[in-house]
Amino acid sequence: MGTKRAVLSDIHGNLEALEAVLTDVAQQGVTQVVCLGDIVGYGPNPCECVDRIMECDVCVLGNHDQGALFDPEGFSSGAERAVFWTRKQLENSEDAARNTQRWKFLCGLPRVYREPEFMFVHGSARNPLQEYVFPEDVHNPGKIERIFAMIPHICLQGHTHVPGVFTEDRRFSSPQQLNGLFQMTPGKAMVNVGSVGQPRDGDPRSCYVLLSDETVEFRRVDYPREKTIAKILGNPDLDDFLGLRLRDGR
Repeated sequence: MGTKRAVLSDIHGNLEALEAVLTDVAQQGVTQVVCLGDIVGYGPNPCECVDRIMECDVCVLGNHDQGALFDPEGFSSGAERAVFWTRKQLENSEDAARNTQRWKFLCGLPRVYREPEFMFVHGSARNPLQEYVFPEDVHNPGKIERIFAMIPHICLQGHTHVPGVFTEDRRFSSPQQLNGLFQMTPGKAMVNVGSVGQPRDGDPRSCYVLLSDETVEFRRVDYPREKTIAKILGNPDLDDFLGLRLRDGR
């Protein structure tokens, strides 16, 4: 009997979105939950999101997680401010014992998780933390071919917040074009699982995937985004834009 796993990414401190997705996951009969990083950054509930992801079976490091641990690299001003604020929450002495557990968890996250057929990263197989692979990169054959050369069969990734599937013939298919389901072939593929906490494909609902031995199913989950938006707008250390963009999924 094959396995069925939930793979999610880019929570970005959005607790309402994460809780909604985990509620949906619990109804799907999965055997494992995998997180592709960026648990924190942008959103108003970093500590609570880390707590929930600590319960996952597998998690890899994201660039915003690394930014909170060390220093943000190449971040916009709003993203940088959010990461520094996130770090303060993780350093809060009022919750020192729990924060020690959170730091230990984040510090122990690997950059890559590998299996014979599958590879799990935040960014790309070539640069697990930092490299973006956008749909328009299908027009950059050198980049795509070099990344595919490092993939065993299927690579699952996040980082861009834009879900879809890249195939070796340099095509990108959105979940809509796939009718929500990608049937694996012997050929290699890169699967972007989208974002739980900050979707950017024009659909404001959270996105994650269900991974079986033969298929990838994209799932969209609605959540009370106005609650998250209100938290961000009420926080002077977080740019309003980080909340307002949640309404449009951009």
